[in-house]
Amino acid sequence: MAAKYSPKDTTYAEWKAAAEKQLKGGEVESLAGENAEGIAMKPLYTREDLDRLDFTNTMPGFEPYIRGPQATMYAGRPWTIRQYAGFSTAEESNAFYKQLLAEGGQGVSVAFDLATHRGYDSDHERAIHDVGKAG
Repeated sequence: MAAKYSPKDTTYAEWKAAAEKQLKGGEVESLAGENAEGIAMKPLYTREDLDRLDFTNTMPGFEPYIRGPQATMYAGRPWTIRQYAGFSTAEESNAFYKQLLAEGGQGVSVAFDLATHRGYDSDHERAIHDVGKAG
């Protein structure tokens, strides 16, 4: 039987002092930054951060669907296994997608060419160099 875990009540100030010691005199604020989407990231999140979030009181499967459109979400069924792929012809792509599904894949994500990703028809003048690239 596993030992019962009893967390120590550590203050933010104690954590900050320990972190700055590991940073060899640097400040914990240097650990803050932005993620790839430009969202500000703090060096440490605590219960207080969760208490300010309205959606933590919502449930999956119910409006406003912040936590997902189905009540069980991925608890009853894991994420789908998908392959992002595409080949130079529709026939080659279709054959590969059928093979993936026959081997247990649960879905496919089609790799369209760059012109399509950018929202242009393949014969549009701005897409002349994009057709056949990236998909």
